[in-house]
Amino acid sequence: MATIVDAHVEGARLGQTAPGVMTAEAKPVYKKIELVGSSSNGIEDAVTNAITRAGETIRNMKWFEVAEVRGHLENNTVADWQVTVKIGFTLDT
Repeated sequence: MATIVDAHVEGARLGQTAPGVMTAEAKPVYKKIELVGSSSNGIEDAVTNAITRAGETIRNMKWFEVAEVRGHLENNTVADWQVTVKIGFTLDT
């Protein structure tokens, strides 16, 4: 926590610690992993499946991005959606 040096911070007095303010040492570091989720029900389900599975072992997930969308065909029809997602999470301090 940082010490308040500016009296303009709402509800704070000089010398107090400001809630929610991070010092340089406490700023988070992020790691990004890449997963491929799949679903026969659509793109959103494929993304959800990847995120849900990652959540079983990864803590502190904060964001995701869709990197690639592709599909699997059987008999000239879409059988499965495959979505590559990158998931960002903070490392433990």
